[in-house]
Amino acid sequence: MRRRFRQEADLGSFPIEEVPIPLRSRDELPPVLRALQFIYATPELRGKVFAILEKKITLHKMGTPGMSLWEILCMGVIRLTLKANYDRLEHTVNYDEIVRAILGTQKFGAEKKEYAVQTLRDNVYLLDEEMLVQINELVVSYGHELKKKRKKTIRKQQG
Repeated sequence: MRRRFRQEADLGSFPIEEVPIPLRSRDELPPVLRALQFIYATPELRGKVFAILEKKITLHKMGTPGMSLWEILCMGVIRLTLKANYDRLEHTVNYDEIVRAILGTQKFGAEKKEYAVQTLRDNVYLLDEEMLVQINELVVSYGHELKKKRKKTIRKQQG
């Protein structure tokens, strides 16, 4: 059964909200990973994002678990950010420690979860442009609301 995300963290993994992401990197990936981390850490926003995903990506009732909606979202966004083909995406999700931590799959030892290229193709393509536009608009509007709240808080503290 496909799930939204894993409820419990794996042994040896960081909680996604606490994954250290380099803030001074000039690479394009860290800001995107920080945005994904913010979505995950904000239950209200996360619920709305998953509602968008669930409209088109069905949560199967039977069969193997498959990738979670969180993994599909992260991998789709990472693929677009890096302008990567599925082979590069496969390398990134299997060997980049920060990406694995954001996915919630960082494990040590022989039980480390790995993603095959065909698995990525079969799942990541489910994230279409329309869903990404809706999610982007949602995140931007949420950011505007946060900025408004922050200005009000600063004015109250100064006044």
